[in-house]
Amino acid sequence: MADTRELEARFWKHLNDDRTLMLGADGIAPRPMTAIAEDDRAPLWFFTSSETDLGKALEASSGITGTASFAAKGHDVFATVTGPLVADNDRAVIDRLWNPFIAAWFEGKDDPKLRLLRMDAAEAHVWLNENSLLAGVKLLLGSDPKQDYKDKVGDVDLR
Repeated sequence: MADTRELEARFWKHLNDDRTLMLGADGIAPRPMTAIAEDDRAPLWFFTSSETDLGKALEASSGITGTASFAAKGHDVFATVTGPLVADNDRAVIDRLWNPFIAAWFEGKDDPKLRLLRMDAAEAHVWLNENSLLAGVKLLLGSDPKQDYKDKVGDVDLR
């Protein structure tokens, strides 16, 4: 059985290192987005424009269910994250998260197109990827890959 604390810790570490995931929702194709997590916990924050499909969908609703797919740069961790996604233009949060990379996409913090999205990431399915060379050697030595892998995947509650 997988240690969910280890899965969660590795997920947050790699998400904080990489920050890019594919974010989508029902009827909205996933697109690369930069996720900002504070203190290794939900919510995940995203900046977008009111002119994007996500921005438009959230303008027309009080929230949607978002799905995000994540692959760490070194392919050490993969995850699928789900949870409610809402527009939340909290000025204090915008001020706290604002940085030069976000600023490059907008006409400042008061840009009328600016939308801050909050994903209250509820759960994640996390996979840890073992070094493929090591996995290959184990397979050649008769190791059952299903047995080796069962401790490296699991559901994590991110709330």
